[in-house]
Amino acid sequence: MSIALFTLGGTIAMAGGSNRLTGADLTDAVPGLVELGRPVEVQDIAAVPSSNLTVATMLDVVDAASKAISNGATGIVVTQGTDTLEETAFLVDQVWPHSNPFVLTGAMRNPTLAGPDGPANLLAAARVACSPAARDLGALVVFSDQIHAARWVRKTHSTSTAAFASPNAGPIGQVVEGQVRILARPDRQDGVPGRAEPAELEATKVALYTVTLDDDGLLLEGLADTHQGLVVAGFGVGHVPAALAPVLGALAERIPVVLTSRTGSGSVLRSTYSSVGSESDLLQRGLIDGGFLDPYKARVLLRLLLATGEGLDEITGAFAQHH
Repeated sequence: MSIALFTLGGTIAMAGGSNRLTGADLTDAVPGLVELGRPVEVQDIAAVPSSNLTVATMLDVVDAASKAISNGATGIVVTQGTDTLEETAFLVDQVWPHSNPFVLTGAMRNPTLAGPDGPANLLAAARVACSPAARDLGALVVFSDQIHAARWVRKTHSTSTAAFASPNAGPIGQVVEGQVRILARPDRQDGVPGRAEPAELEATKVALYTVTLDDDGLLLEGLADTHQGLVVAGFGVGHVPAALAPVLGALAERIPVVLTSRTGSGSVLRSTYSSVGSESDLLQRGLIDGGFLDPYKARVLLRLLLATGEGLDEITGAFAQHH
């Protein structure tokens, strides 16, 4: 059985100037990959910064990966840039239907620098992709020999090779002496039903609004006329200035509005505070509890749900899995 490798570009493939390494170049630079005893079948999909990736592109990769599984691949590895990896991994996790591992990785140091981390990350990802222990865990992110669940992983540093962490849970496993060790097995959640087609994705606009000090909400005017959904990154446990509460409540009467925290870890609350603009006040006004989801993942989930035609009850239920 083989490992299917899909390359999308990013720092791991940067070879100086505008030159980009192919998947064959990447695998040739990985000591120990042959010893896995699994052929690596490469498909070079794109060679772009991850800021240029799209939801539609990632859904196409998932389709291609599903075909690879049908053709006998034991697991999937995707290499890409790190800037949007936490979002693409979560997107894959919502739509990946197989028990086979789907592993995403990349690099923080490109191959022209001293100590590039790409080869080690790719080897660790390949080990996870062909490990029986990694089955039934959905999409995974492997960096620095740590294995992270897509629903929790975050890029927490702009330059460090230890940039990826899971603040709310920690890594669910590690690669130790070449062996994949799964330390925690979170239950797989219900994914997004159906397939978001390109036309529906194009027509589905979801805004992300970060609340700031002395926020007057002016940027939210007319948003329900141009967008089908909104994610709010509130203060702390899910708070906003009092003047902003009725604005968000009015929006929630027209489009789904999801409440998250801008802090980077922890959950929004439901009933601890009761002042105007508090979490309980906003939920009473119709906002949807985003639970432990960070704003970026919440936006991915809301857009997928809207693009597949889910209604308010289904959207609320999908987010309830993250409480």
